[in-house]
Amino acid sequence: MHRTSFTVGVMMERRLLANRWQSVQWTPIAVDPDAGPADSPQLHYSDAQIERWLHAGFELRLYPDEAEGYFLNCTTAEPAVFVAWRLEGDVAVPWAVTASYNEAARLLDSGEEVQGVPMPKEILREVSAFVSLHYKPGPKKRSRPPSFKGAQRDE
Repeated sequence: MHRTSFTVGVMMERRLLANRWQSVQWTPIAVDPDAGPADSPQLHYSDAQIERWLHAGFELRLYPDEAEGYFLNCTTAEPAVFVAWRLEGDVAVPWAVTASYNEAARLLDSGEEVQGVPMPKEILREVSAFVSLHYKPGPKKRSRPPSFKGAQRDE
C-alpha cells in the first residue's frame, strides 16, 4: 500500500542582506521527511550571514481530488514541495506544505507567500504512485466563444 501522508520538517534560511530597503531575506530551502514530530524550531546552522532553522511536524497529505495538481508537479523537470509561510514579527514561520501545483497556485492567488523546494526522492516516488492510481485526465473540449459561433472562415 502506498503512503498518503508524510510528516516533514521545513528548513527556513535567514540571510543578512547588504540592502538599504531590506536587511534580511527568509526563504524555505528544503523539506526533510526524517525531521520527526512537531517541536519548537531548532537552529541547525549559523554563521555571520546565514541562519538555518528546522520547523518539524508538518503533514503533507495526498488527496484524490488534487491528483491533477500532483500530476502537473511530478511531470515538471524539478518537482517541488510547496511551502506556505508568513512573517511573525522578524521570524518566518511555515504553516503549510503541499505537493499540489494547483493548491500552491490557489494559495499564491489568495496573497500567501509560497515557495517551492526540491521534492525528496522518497516523496516523489509515493506522489507519482498516487497519481498513477488517482489521476484520470478528462477529455479536452474546446469551446468557441459565443462571438465566434456561426462565423465563416476565409479559405
